[in-house]
Parts: sequence; structure tokens; C-alpha cells
Amino acid sequence: MAKTNVIDRNGNVTAELELPAAFDAPVHEHLVYEAVVAQQTNLRRGTVSTKTRAEVSGSNRKPWRQKGTGRARAGATRSPLWRKGGTTFGPRPRDYDVRMPKTAKTEALRSVLAAKWAENKLLVVEDLKLGAAKTKEAAALLRGLKVGKALVVDVRANAALFTATRNLPGIKAVDWRTVHTRDVLAYTWLVMSRQAFESLVERWK
Repeated sequence: MAKTNVIDRNGNVTAELELPAAFDAPVHEHLVYEAVVAQQTNLRRGTVSTKTRAEVSGSNRKPWRQKGTGRARAGATRSPLWRKGGTTFGPRPRDYDVRMPKTAKTEALRSVLAAKWAENKLLVVEDLKLGAAKTKEAAALLRGLKVGKALVVDVRANAALFTATRNLPGIKAVDWRTVHTRDVLAYTWLVMSRQAFESLVERWK
């Protein structure tokens, strides 16, 4: 069975964790693709709107008689052919929500975690707690782990970590319950506390 090291803040190995069998399963690239597309699509607000000829201001009166003026026929000033007229087939408010089966989302996340582990870009740290919610302390912690652009995952109770990493460029800290495929792929390193890692892989047992 595959194993991963648990390290301290200085990168020294302190223990070993057995990985679930799911980490030995092949990476399902198409599921990962679908999960990322769904997550990006769900970020769209869908509030863009244009006015049709029924919604723009103006009169329904025929601007001039049908024949005898020498001008083109016109039935209303709100026609899409006219300046300030309505828009034909313009964007309308809509819902872009894409639903994926829960098992498919879980499998996509499992795939990217397994890929990070295979690339040696997954670090499981014994403890990510800070003395205070200060950017300097968070920077020192990550410097000791020797990581660059990283997604940091911990439990919600460690609020100081989430506050301290807000101003660090290339760093994002999230609770383990909100980890999703797109974020894992967006960052080079995945740094997880032991408690968060064990909670996350418990889903696959």
C-alpha cells in the first residue's frame, strides 16, 4: 500500500501515513476536465441583459406614412434597425449552473490529489497552527517548507492561518471541506495539515 511522509515545519519526516487504495487508481483526466469546466461555468453570474424592441423607450406610432415620402418604410422608432432601437437576439439573464454527480466530483478530486502525490508536490504537515494571525508568521512557515505557489489546506478552527495568508501572493488557504479540483490544479504545491488530510481521505473509505 502506498504511503506518504508526515513532516514538521522544517521539512523533517516525523511519521508515515498509509494512503487509501484510491491513490493507486489511474487518474481520470476526462473527469478532471469536466469538473474544472463545471466549476468555472458555475462562477458565471448570468446577469447580462439587453433590451428588446418591446422594452426600449419610444412610441409605437408610425413615424411617417407608408408611401409618397421617398423614404424607406418604417413602422416604429423602436425597430432594431434604428439607432437606440431594440436589440435582436441579444444576451438575456440565464442560469449557467452545471450539475455533476457527487461520485464524479469526488473521483475528479481523488485524481488530482493522486497526481500531486505522484509528482511529489503533496506535503502533509503535522501542524499548521500559527502563534498569531500575522502575514510574517505565515510567510516564515511556508519558507520553512520550501514551497512556492501553494494551496494550503487545514481545518476551519485554524482561523489564524486563513487570515495570515490573505496577503501572501501565490498562496491560498482553504478549509478541507471546500477543496475542489480547480484550486488543486491552479497551484504548484498542495500543503495540508495532517488533520485535514486524514479528514479528506476518510471520504474514500
